[in-house]
Amino acid sequence: MKRHLIRYKTKPERADENERLVKAVFEELRGKSPEGVRYMTWRSGDGTFVHLVETETDGHADLITGLAAFQAFQSGIMDRCIDPPHRDVMTVVGHYRMLDE
Repeated sequence: MKRHLIRYKTKPERADENERLVKAVFEELRGKSPEGVRYMTWRSGDGTFVHLVETETDGHADLITGLAAFQAFQSGIMDRCIDPPHRDVMTVVGHYRMLDE
Protein backbone atom coordinates (compact mmCIF):
# COMPACT_ATOMS: atom_id res chain seq x y z
CA MET A 1 0.00 0.00 0.00
CA LYS A 2 1.36 3.43 -0.98
CA ARG A 3 0.30 6.39 1.15
CA HIS A 4 0.83 10.06 0.35
CA LEU A 5 -0.14 13.14 2.33
CA ILE A 6 -0.39 16.36 0.34
CA ARG A 7 -0.94 19.68 2.06
CA TYR A 8 -1.13 23.28 0.91
CA LYS A 9 -2.77 26.57 1.84
CA THR A 10 -4.99 28.43 -0.59
CA LYS A 11 -5.50 32.14 -0.90
CA PRO A 12 -8.60 33.10 1.13
CA GLU A 13 -10.51 34.23 -1.95
CA ARG A 14 -9.71 30.97 -3.80
CA ALA A 15 -10.46 28.38 -1.07
CA ASP A 16 -14.11 27.85 -2.10
CA GLU A 17 -13.09 27.44 -5.73
CA ASN A 18 -10.47 24.88 -4.69
CA GLU A 19 -13.06 23.00 -2.64
CA ARG A 20 -15.43 22.86 -5.63
CA LEU A 21 -12.64 21.44 -7.80
CA VAL A 22 -11.76 18.83 -5.17
CA LYS A 23 -15.42 17.81 -4.83
CA ALA A 24 -15.57 17.31 -8.60
CA VAL A 25 -12.68 14.83 -8.32
CA PHE A 26 -14.62 12.85 -5.71
CA GLU A 27 -17.75 12.94 -7.86
CA GLU A 28 -15.85 11.49 -10.81
CA LEU A 29 -14.20 8.88 -8.56
CA ARG A 30 -17.63 7.80 -7.28
CA GLY A 31 -18.83 7.44 -10.84
CA LYS A 32 -15.88 5.30 -11.89
CA SER A 33 -15.45 3.40 -8.57
CA PRO A 34 -11.83 2.35 -9.18
CA GLU A 35 -10.49 -0.54 -7.12
CA GLY A 36 -7.34 -0.19 -5.03
CA VAL A 37 -7.75 3.53 -4.22
CA ARG A 38 -8.66 5.38 -1.02
CA TYR A 39 -8.70 9.17 -1.06
CA MET A 40 -9.73 11.70 1.57
CA THR A 41 -9.49 15.48 1.73
CA TRP A 42 -9.87 17.83 4.68
CA ARG A 43 -10.14 21.63 4.70
CA SER A 44 -9.34 23.82 7.70
CA GLY A 45 -10.77 27.25 8.44
CA ASP A 46 -7.62 29.01 7.28
CA GLY A 47 -7.76 27.53 3.76
CA THR A 48 -5.33 24.69 4.38
CA PHE A 49 -6.18 21.52 2.48
CA VAL A 50 -4.85 18.07 3.37
CA HIS A 51 -5.25 15.12 1.01
CA LEU A 52 -4.55 11.52 2.03
CA VAL A 53 -4.16 9.15 -0.91
CA GLU A 54 -3.77 5.40 -0.45
CA THR A 55 -3.21 3.17 -3.44
CA GLU A 56 -2.39 -0.52 -3.69
CA THR A 57 0.48 0.23 -6.09
CA ASP A 58 2.03 3.25 -7.75
CA GLY A 59 0.07 2.38 -10.90
CA HIS A 60 -3.20 2.88 -9.05
CA ALA A 61 -2.32 6.54 -8.48
CA ASP A 62 -2.85 7.02 -12.22
CA LEU A 63 -6.52 6.24 -11.62
CA ILE A 64 -6.77 9.59 -9.85
CA THR A 65 -4.32 11.69 -11.86
CA GLY A 66 -5.90 10.47 -15.10
CA LEU A 67 -9.35 11.82 -14.20
CA ALA A 68 -10.57 14.85 -16.14
CA ALA A 69 -11.73 16.44 -12.87
CA PHE A 70 -8.29 15.94 -11.31
CA GLN A 71 -6.62 17.55 -14.31
CA ALA A 72 -9.01 20.52 -13.94
CA PHE A 73 -8.13 20.67 -10.23
CA GLN A 74 -4.39 20.64 -11.02
CA SER A 75 -4.77 23.39 -13.62
CA GLY A 76 -3.97 26.67 -11.88
CA ILE A 77 -3.28 25.11 -8.47
CA MET A 78 -0.22 27.32 -7.99
CA ASP A 79 -2.33 30.43 -8.66
CA ARG A 80 -4.80 29.34 -5.95
CA CYS A 81 -2.12 28.71 -3.32
CA ILE A 82 -0.27 30.77 -0.76
CA ASP A 83 1.78 27.73 0.27
CA PRO A 84 2.39 25.33 -2.64
CA PRO A 85 1.50 21.64 -2.37
CA HIS A 86 3.93 19.54 -0.39
CA ARG A 87 3.84 15.74 -0.69
CA ASP A 88 5.08 13.31 1.94
CA VAL A 89 5.23 9.54 1.69
CA MET A 90 3.60 8.18 4.85
CA THR A 91 3.77 4.94 6.80
CA VAL A 92 1.14 3.75 9.26
CA VAL A 93 2.24 3.77 12.89
CA GLY A 94 -1.16 2.85 14.29
CA HIS A 95 -4.76 2.59 13.16
CA TYR A 96 -8.12 2.43 14.91
CA ARG A 97 -11.53 2.50 13.30
CA MET A 98 -14.68 2.38 15.40
CA LEU A 99 -17.08 3.08 12.55
CA ASP A 100 -16.53 2.83 8.82
CA GLU A 101 -17.40 6.24 7.40
